[in-house]
Amino acid sequence: MKKFAKKQWIKFGIATVLYILFSIWMQNLWLLLGLIVLVDIFLTQYIPWGAWKRSKNPTVRNALEWVDDILFALIAVYFINLFIFQNYQIPSSSLEKSLLVGDYLFVSKLSYGPRVPNTPLSFPLVQNTLPFFNSKSYLDWPEWGYKRVKGFGHVKRNDIVVFNFPAGDTVALKVQNPSYDELVAQYGRETIWLDKNTFGDVIYRPVDKRENYVKRCIGMPGDTIELRNNQVYIDGKPAENPENMQFNYFVETDGSPITEEQFRLMDVSKDDYMCSAIGNNATLLSFLGFKPNENGQYNPVYHIPLTKKALAIAEKLPSVKKVIIEPDAWSGPTYPAWYETGWTRDNFGPLWIPKKGATIPLNERNIALYGRCIKNYENNTLEVKDGKYYINGKPETSYTFKYDYYWMMGDNRHNSADSRSWGFVPEDHIVGKPILIWLSLDKDRSLFDGGIRWSRLFRMVHPD
Repeated sequence: MKKFAKKQWIKFGIATVLYILFSIWMQNLWLLLGLIVLVDIFLTQYIPWGAWKRSKNPTVRNALEWVDDILFALIAVYFINLFIFQNYQIPSSSLEKSLLVGDYLFVSKLSYGPRVPNTPLSFPLVQNTLPFFNSKSYLDWPEWGYKRVKGFGHVKRNDIVVFNFPAGDTVALKVQNPSYDELVAQYGRETIWLDKNTFGDVIYRPVDKRENYVKRCIGMPGDTIELRNNQVYIDGKPAENPENMQFNYFVETDGSPITEEQFRLMDVSKDDYMCSAIGNNATLLSFLGFKPNENGQYNPVYHIPLTKKALAIAEKLPSVKKVIIEPDAWSGPTYPAWYETGWTRDNFGPLWIPKKGATIPLNERNIALYGRCIKNYENNTLEVKDGKYYINGKPETSYTFKYDYYWMMGDNRHNSADSRSWGFVPEDHIVGKPILIWLSLDKDRSLFDGGIRWSRLFRMVHPD
């Protein structure tokens, strides 16, 4: 019988303990079959795993050593990215001023428990499309169902959460914003599928390969959410507003322009103030309630997002005459895009958020509000025949949800495409929780003139 060195046994023992703990964490004892591979790697070595190291050709050894290192790094990054944390960059202003464009975050998968991947065969560090090749970064097979292993906690109200975009299950590749459902409501399904020059191919994406979004969790499973004049109500009671929540305002001056220093004082980004001047559009300005001056012309009016603190600064600027909030009529369509509710961006609901195990009656309104949950998220067929509702081919008068759902909104309330636009976020779409800002770059400034936001580096992400 072959004898093994003490060093081999130690390495095998450490690897075995870690692998068994991982299998238990994954709640999949079939993984223990992998112990056979560990036995051969560390002990029996029937398969010549490191045969390349014995090559007499130094060029071959060097080349394969590089390949070995790269493969090890890719596998390590793949597992870290799946189960521990991933990097995420804030791409838009929807959470300003809590999180800023240019913030780079560590997103913890352990906070809510990592998901077993739906598409296990995929290229690490790429969401859904390989750069340069413009092709899918994953294989469609195998595709596994939803499973989340134990983490440190659960989603709480006001948490900032990274999640897969729910309405990103079907995507028109050339027009990915607005969502496919909104495009269908606007142009019709046939137009989108036939006009490939405008909309491109229409494809399906698995849950874990839908785009990553980051918003604040405002509504929990079982809540009834409502907005009245921009104030969120939960079960009829006013919700606590984020400290840095902001809205869009129209700011009229006495004729003097707002300076760059004043915009900086109000913490308004260059992208927001460079395109903020409305011009002399008499119809629009009159609609907004502004009046011409003694020369018959309108004073300069700026359209900018402001926090409560920035609003107070704007109102005290010597050149500012009048400040009004952006009217509700300015908003676009709201969820559900295919059903008339009379809701708007600023006055929305009341709407009940589905909860696992809760049952609703099936009727026209509930199908409009929750049909996407039943079909797209919980993978049922849903048909209406002769006034009756059929789920998976069987006539039903009610439906019981199998997932919890959440309501996500941006702190930049007038500049956020969020649940008011595309609806609920199912539990299987939750990716993780941002915990640390490890880098923050201000694209409005040069690298040596505030381009790096030093005060934000290695700062913990708090829900406030």
